[in-house]
Amino acid sequence: MASNNSLAKSYIRQAEERVKHAKEAFNDGNYPFTVRQCQEAVELFLKASLRIVGIEPPKWHDMGITLKRERERFPDWFRNEIDELASISRILTKERGTSMYGDEETGTPPELIYSKIDGESAITMCEKVMKLVKKLEESFSK
Repeated sequence: MASNNSLAKSYIRQAEERVKHAKEAFNDGNYPFTVRQCQEAVELFLKASLRIVGIEPPKWHDMGITLKRERERFPDWFRNEIDELASISRILTKERGTSMYGDEETGTPPELIYSKIDGESAITMCEKVMKLVKKLEESFSK
């Protein structure tokens, strides 16, 4: 369990760094990078949440299904948030490639796809996940 705990702490630290860069990118008007960094942060936060309760996270990007399947392993207050966390994970995972490459079929760069609204939404979702996972980590480290 010690390795799970140290990995969870590392994931949280790495996710927080991505949140910082997402906010910097947002302030610079780089909304595709904001979305991408938020997606990566959410993935890391949710993988950390799984490790905190002793679950090896899957090797894919969307943690939603795993959170739902393992719902009973979490405290009640966190369990009540899992449907929203799964939705956030699914929404941002779908944007993972597009936020980096744009729409390669139509030749549309990501800067023409994402706007300030997308960046704000990604940051809001990311901050919700961050708050919940940090609270989970604190409750397990007591």
